[in-house]
Amino acid sequence: MAGTRELLLLRHGIAEERRLDLADGRRVLTPEGRQRTDAVLQRLVALGLGCDLLLSSPLTRARQTAELARLAGLAPDLELATGLVPEGDSWSLLQLWLADTSPRPGWRRLALVGHEPDLGLLAARLIGAPAGAVTLKKAGVALVALAQDGGEARLKLLLSPRSLLAGR
Repeated sequence: MAGTRELLLLRHGIAEERRLDLADGRRVLTPEGRQRTDAVLQRLVALGLGCDLLLSSPLTRARQTAELARLAGLAPDLELATGLVPEGDSWSLLQLWLADTSPRPGWRRLALVGHEPDLGLLAARLIGAPAGAVTLKKAGVALVALAQDGGEARLKLLLSPRSLLAGR
């Protein structure tokens, strides 16, 4: 793996509350969730945190977040990845993208749009921290620099929407 690679982990925005009459995978972003997420995404783009590709959980709230990210210019392309569903296998998904036979060789920064606690657990595992050490707020982000030698990664940013949007 030549050069530094980074993962931008993005938790979906504020979504409808859980209800018995609504399947979890069909919960949509609320109007407030869409607005706040869009503001976060505009800020990420302004900070130069663009990505080569967005990989998103197929659940509605994550997919909507990823679509907003693509429209904001965070990345030109979006693909759905079942490894990013709650309790999915995000580790195997990441290993696929890190392999010499990556679906898109040469990527430098990859955005993963998903859910908690899964994204936080992935970040913690990458940096060698205990489970629960990294938590993302709704529409929060973490930026992880991957180790070129396959060793522990480095957490570069962990930002809540509030801190990203402060002083705009």
